[in-house]
Amino acid sequence: MIPSSTLSPDAKPTLWTPFTFSVFRAIWIASVVSNIGTWMQNVAGVWLVTTLTTSALLVALMQTATSLPAFLLSMPAGAMGDLIDRRKLLLLTQGFMAVVAVLLGALTLLGEVSALGVLGFTFLLGIGAALNAPIWQTVTVELVPRSVLPFAITLNGVSNNIARAVGPAIGGVIIAYYSPGWVFLLNGVSFVGTWFVVYNWKRTVEAATGPAENFMGALRAGMRYVQYSPAIYAVLVRTFAFSFGASAMWALLSVVVARRLHLNSGSYGVLLSWLGAGAVTGAFLMGRAGQRLNYNQRVLLGTLVFVGTNLCLALVPSVYWLYPVMFLSGIAWLMTMTSFSTTVQLHVPKWVQARVVSMYMLVFQAGLSLGSVAWGELADRVSLELALIAAAGWMLVGMALALPFPMRQAEGLNLEPAEHWPDPIVEGGDIDPDDGPVVVMIEYQVDPADWAAFRQAASQLTRLRLRDGALRAGVFSDVANPQKITEFFYVATWGEHERQHHRFTKEDLAVETRVQQFHMGPEPPRVTHFLSFPRTTNVEVAAPYETLEGQR
Repeated sequence: MIPSSTLSPDAKPTLWTPFTFSVFRAIWIASVVSNIGTWMQNVAGVWLVTTLTTSALLVALMQTATSLPAFLLSMPAGAMGDLIDRRKLLLLTQGFMAVVAVLLGALTLLGEVSALGVLGFTFLLGIGAALNAPIWQTVTVELVPRSVLPFAITLNGVSNNIARAVGPAIGGVIIAYYSPGWVFLLNGVSFVGTWFVVYNWKRTVEAATGPAENFMGALRAGMRYVQYSPAIYAVLVRTFAFSFGASAMWALLSVVVARRLHLNSGSYGVLLSWLGAGAVTGAFLMGRAGQRLNYNQRVLLGTLVFVGTNLCLALVPSVYWLYPVMFLSGIAWLMTMTSFSTTVQLHVPKWVQARVVSMYMLVFQAGLSLGSVAWGELADRVSLELALIAAAGWMLVGMALALPFPMRQAEGLNLEPAEHWPDPIVEGGDIDPDDGPVVVMIEYQVDPADWAAFRQAASQLTRLRLRDGALRAGVFSDVANPQKITEFFYVATWGEHERQHHRFTKEDLAVETRVQQFHMGPEPPRVTHFLSFPRTTNVEVAAPYETLEGQR
């Protein structure tokens, strides 16, 4: 249930509309504080490793240490986010990260940490962030209505980029005058505010519909949903291509500052601040961009800007030239990432939201992790400049993916449950949810003149059956009666078929209606459910094969 606000039903949402929802406002403010601590931590960690080792690869592995846990744990975290109370999971992850950050700070102040030790603690913080991130993103859907969601997602990006603008500068000053250890301690404290805001959030838990899912089944359902959702699949392909190339900037920026430009941590923090300032500015430009550019065009423009960013990091001789470059990169980063995230969340119903968001984040972090290793290794083996130029070339070629994998608009989609399927008639007692497999057959009478159009509509319906839980699905015609066409889908268990009833959305209902329009006759299409034999109780059990042989 979405909390009430001062928003009029007829009012057109703006960037400020999400702040009229009190819980969103409180969580957003707490996240700004926490994100500032995180960016202070990032700067301190990367700079500490840069001073403790001469290996560009080890420095680049800081990005991998942050991203790899998301690659390993995003999908399990997404499944837990859809199965377990999200509020409790957030309390657990925020508390864990606070403890890890404080411990790293204490060891650093005592002089007991090495470059590998910093990598290890960063990896632990990455584990907390990986478990936290999918749940955190899907919480936004519970705090604002769908019409306001794109602006709320943009503001979440602004939260992170305000922190990126402020956090590195604060972190750089503390590093220069004191010690990275104090930065780590402050990051640990920053999680406390978020923990208390989440603790005081009186979340309304929606009643479960259908049999409960188990963990492995939930994972399979999430992967299956992505596999048969072209709009989501396209976002994942484009996200990987972008993050793999953009990782060069994140992984090698400190090396550019320290080794190519021969500057200190303060300059590194200032560059990140320019990047964050650009992203915050980009949020205010998104309203106008939204009127002129669709999500596909925004991603193309953002990618083109990052091609220039990597080239400038490789070739520009002065840090002063990099300030406007980083500012434009911040605008491009926010524009691209909010386009990806908004497209994913607007195309996914609530029942699978955390799982799909986790897969999106997995692909994003996989691109960052693998890209960081690739560009860091290339910088060590050949040169820093060549690694950045190669990353720019990758992103330029990746723009061609817009042709086979376009970003789809989601305005007007109705992903509320249709709840229109009647429960099947069951004789002989209730069926155990674990019984199965189940075969559902739907018989249509279709005029041969309509076969081509029916086949096209039915193929879309088949994809929906597979997306929502079917292991197999298809359409067959009766050779003795060509007008009789049977659609079937095969589901593992009776419980999974019951969940299909609740997963079918009003948007899907429009596809099913198009198929049924080709059906002839006064009666609706005939639906039959078959349960694995001999579990079905209203038929006789067949005689053993040997007995039948003896009666011949």
